[in-house]
Amino acid sequence: MNDLKVHTLETAPEGSKPLLENSIKNFGSIPSLHGVMAESPVVLEAYQNLHKWFTESSFDKDELTVVWQTINVEHNCHYCVPAHAAIAKMMQVDDSLTDALRHNKPMPSAKLQALHDLTLNIVRNRGLVNEADVSDFYKAGYRQNHLLEIILGLSQKIMSNYINHLADTPLDQRFAAFVE
Repeated sequence: MNDLKVHTLETAPEGSKPLLENSIKNFGSIPSLHGVMAESPVVLEAYQNLHKWFTESSFDKDELTVVWQTINVEHNCHYCVPAHAAIAKMMQVDDSLTDALRHNKPMPSAKLQALHDLTLNIVRNRGLVNEADVSDFYKAGYRQNHLLEIILGLSQKIMSNYINHLADTPLDQRFAAFVE
């Protein structure tokens, strides 16, 4: 789409090199998305921090996957949908959950369905959700911190999804098996 490049350790700005080394430490190599973000050290650092903070939120692995993939699928992100399918597999999330999220099928529990529905509502309505929808979310067993943590996950996904759209980020080989 444009001339955004995928940096390596050799081509990245100096401020991004330690961040890319962190990517290698955590992922075994530099994900293409991180290589694109490396053009701006502050962007890559912000993204890595958002990812860390969201994974440290009160959501479990299934709930993290629901938030991430609900947003990825809604944003039609060619990179993040298969990447997060691979991540879900590594986190030992049941394949049926990933399949349901990718194909707009019902979630395996009412609680996960409430999380999916509110996340999608927040994305589609840019945070302007009605009180009844939030009340249903709380009735499903979630609390105010969860509502705020959806926004944390959304912040991370806006960065990655939008940058992937702008850069047409090439899919890493390790995620290729998760493309449908």
